[in-house]
Amino acid sequence: ELELYGLEATLIPVLSFEFLSLESLFEKLSHPECYGGLVCTSPRAVEAIKICLKENSNKEGNKSELFSVFSMFLVTVEEIGLTPQGEKSGNAEKLAEYICSREKPNSSALLFPCGALKREVLPTVLREKGIPLESLTVYQTAQHPELQESLSCYFSQQGIPASVVFFSPSGVKFCLQHIQKLSGDVINHVKFAAIGPTTAEALEAAGIPVSCTAGTPTPRDLAAGIHRALGSHSC
Repeated sequence: ELELYGLEATLIPVLSFEFLSLESLFEKLSHPECYGGLVCTSPRAVEAIKICLKENSNKEGNKSELFSVFSMFLVTVEEIGLTPQGEKSGNAEKLAEYICSREKPNSSALLFPCGALKREVLPTVLREKGIPLESLTVYQTAQHPELQESLSCYFSQQGIPASVVFFSPSGVKFCLQHIQKLSGDVINHVKFAAIGPTTAEALEAAGIPVSCTAGTPTPRDLAAGIHRALGSHSC
């Protein structure tokens, strides 16, 4: 998408992930009758489901296709053979509103595979509306072991980037300090972009002005936003 605007991007892995409790996840996926649906608010949660189903492909009992799925990620969810609802929500807050408009209070619990650092926005909204949610931690996040070396290599070869895009609050946590050190005073000229409002909030909390927040967490919206940001002061 960035190439359509004549922009060149370098991808630097910031995070590494460890998947957890996949046996427990498969057991729960094998009993859709016990749940009112499945909620996914991160691509990693969808990846955990994908790994879980692949590792247990020879076992009987996989009935995951019977789940109603609420997710913001159309493509990744479709890759595991499921059709999401609420894929246009864009963030956890709006997805929670979407779920509340369709689920009745005190119905069967929704299964929520999530990360160890999940935000409480969606669980809180559902709880306040009386919609039960069963959370299961299926992955944890750590800094990529080669992050610092990759950033140093980029800055030494390419110089100061025109724009830096973050895809998660964890990315901000692990990466921003290194970028600030490598950029020095020139960091004020760098346009910082965020995939969504939660990531934008993390940047702002760190004292970084956000030039662009994607309207929805899609490559098209992000690329368009970066293009506008590089041509103006904000988007």
